Amino acid sequence: MSNTQSSGDFVGANKYILDSELAQIVNVSMKLEMPLLLKGEPGTGKTMLAHAIAENLKMPLIVLNVKSSMKLIETLYQYDTLTRLNDSRFGDSKRDVSNIEDYIKMGKIGQAFTADQKVVLLIDEIDKADTDFQDDMLDVLDQMQFDIIEIDRTIGAKHRPIFIITSNAKKDLSDPFLGRCNFHHIAFPDPKMMRKIINVHFPDINEKLAENAIDHFYKLREIEGIEKRPATRELINWIRALSSDPDFKGGEIIKKEVPFLGVLFKKSNDFSRASNSAKRTRA
Repeated sequence: MSNTQSSGDFVGANKYILDSELAQIVNVSMKLEMPLLLKGEPGTGKTMLAHAIAENLKMPLIVLNVKSSMKLIETLYQYDTLTRLNDSRFGDSKRDVSNIEDYIKMGKIGQAFTADQKVVLLIDEIDKADTDFQDDMLDVLDQMQFDIIEIDRTIGAKHRPIFIITSNAKKDLSDPFLGRCNFHHIAFPDPKMMRKIINVHFPDINEKLAENAIDHFYKLREIEGIEKRPATRELINWIRALSSDPDFKGGEIIKKEVPFLGVLFKKSNDFSRASNSAKRTRA
């Protein structure tokens, strides 16, 4: 990546290793004011990229965690009819029950639109939502406004947010959705890139421990039949566990068994497969 960046360009963050291709698509997306769709397996840093952009550009971060049952209106605003009914029934609230606006609460997209400064809006795991949700959401993001029916008011964005949308690629997204986003696939880091990431998190790490941990980590990821392969955060936590144990201060990992497998594997079947594979390797 060129060393000449424009003012306001994203150039990485303290603990986020940024390659040139990703930096370019982030900055192009910001300049074109287009949502950036990130795909990749869990643990490749998709979510953390939004945190890094917010940190680097000193912007607030708003996170919308998409659920399969979520309706678009929930992300825009909610009208709290139950509280208004209780206030009118018991009469002990300081709110004016005749003023419906007092009972309107902004959802995550609504918060991003009404923020007094430009924000980064992370829409996490969009592939959990149905196609109608995806397409209707992008209509709102294109128009930069939505209507609150209950008070007959249109809410327009004070500042256009920076949109980062992630997908674990569990199901296909619609063509109209894909056509309105820029796209980048974040591949799982190779060992060389992973070493850079580890060095950022553990600047004083024992050289031998780092090499052995990364080597074993990639071998464990390739065990046949693993359902949830350990990701970067599991490796970081594993190294943290190894570093805290005096038995591994010298950098050696395997003595009788691979230690702390439960840090890397969170599913019972995966744990068993990893444990059995390690035993066969030692044999």
